[in-house]
Amino acid sequence: MTEGTVLIVDDARADVRLYQAFLEAAGIDAGACHDGRSALSALERRLPQVLLLDLHLPDMTGIDILKNLEQYPHQCHVIVITADDEVRTAVSAMQAGAFDYLTKPISRDRLIVTVRNALNHSRLSHLVSRLAGDTERDQYHGMVGSAPSMQVVYQTIESAAQSKAAVFITGESGTGKELCARALHMAGNRQQQPFVAINCAALPSDLLESELFGHVKGAFTGANQNREGAAQRAHGGSLFLDEITELDIELQAKLLRFLQTQEVQSLGSNQVQRVDVRVICASNRDPWQAVRDGRLREDLYYRLMVIPIELPPLRERQEDIVALAYHFLGDLAEEEGKQFNDIAPDACALLKSYHWPGNVRQLENLLRRIIVLHEGTVIAATIIPAMLQGPQQSLARTEPKHEPASNGCVQREWLPAVHHAEIRPLRDVERDAIESAIAHCEGNISQAAKLLGINASTIHRKRKHWDNVND
Repeated sequence: MTEGTVLIVDDARADVRLYQAFLEAAGIDAGACHDGRSALSALERRLPQVLLLDLHLPDMTGIDILKNLEQYPHQCHVIVITADDEVRTAVSAMQAGAFDYLTKPISRDRLIVTVRNALNHSRLSHLVSRLAGDTERDQYHGMVGSAPSMQVVYQTIESAAQSKAAVFITGESGTGKELCARALHMAGNRQQQPFVAINCAALPSDLLESELFGHVKGAFTGANQNREGAAQRAHGGSLFLDEITELDIELQAKLLRFLQTQEVQSLGSNQVQRVDVRVICASNRDPWQAVRDGRLREDLYYRLMVIPIELPPLRERQEDIVALAYHFLGDLAEEEGKQFNDIAPDACALLKSYHWPGNVRQLENLLRRIIVLHEGTVIAATIIPAMLQGPQQSLARTEPKHEPASNGCVQREWLPAVHHAEIRPLRDVERDAIESAIAHCEGNISQAAKLLGINASTIHRKRKHWDNVND
């Protein structure tokens, strides 16, 4: 009994014979077509579970065949075949609905693993579809929400989970990008392996390379022992690179090479180590705008933007606000040893009316403050306004009035103002602005840096300087 059915569509006959031999030796039935017209005819007669599709055919493109598959009610998982220097074309194919891609030359092991992943996902998709029908989900691997925009997110994660293709998660700060990355990891076949996360904006660039790729003893001052980097620690699992658009341009070149080769060379070492990781990245910036601004390499963009996932801001899924509040209420009350177990209707209405510029993270922090500072079993509206007093109170009823900063972040009114009557040295004003921003962001230096329009490494450097001056 075969594991599944595969149709290979490629005009390179020698390659097709080799792929068929590899697959049939692994117990996978593999048919073949050598042009687009015969492939379309074969698909009309019988839809395989997996289509191994070369993008360059004598009579049409592989993208044409991909689009033709949309007419069939049952899903056929497509793995596109492309040359090593055609990453942009592969990205277009993934966006058109391909499950994964392979670059020539294709090794036996890589071919079989990729095809088996697609076959397993095909079987799982049919099983889920049969059991769940059209039922919408209100939770998915720790993510909470039943809004239509979240259903799209869940479906994308489910479709991409078994693939090794890079995923780029975008969304405003506080929308849950790391939670989405973890859901992607848990939904796939790497869930028993490590999930390693790095915030590219939280570390100075001179330390980030070591954090990412590791170092050997003596590689630099303070390197007293060998240390594995995140790429090595994530072997077999997933590597999550948060705020990827903040990564130093020079380090982006090294990351690109790592993505191309899956090889790691630690700082100070001549040894190359091969690893197997699934790369997931995220940014609260528009990635293409970051390319135009010179903050993100275009070739790296195309390597990472294979499967895009955009998380909606909380204000655009108002129906999820109360569900999220109850989700946080149960966990936080237990964590803080409090008795809160319900939210009054007028309190729910107030929560739904707020603009939530900090998104889900802000809602969670608000619930935590209420639970920590109050006693009782029901959260009433009378204790919520006090928690919303402050620089963003005006956002509770109206759209925020702000001017966009040059980096796309919002300029907040809470930044300290300088009056003519109290002229102060610029260095003091700068320090106050930075410390106020950090306090406002509850110690999150990455978020504070974005609001100020500077790099997080700048804040680290300046704070280190201030500490040395004080010493």
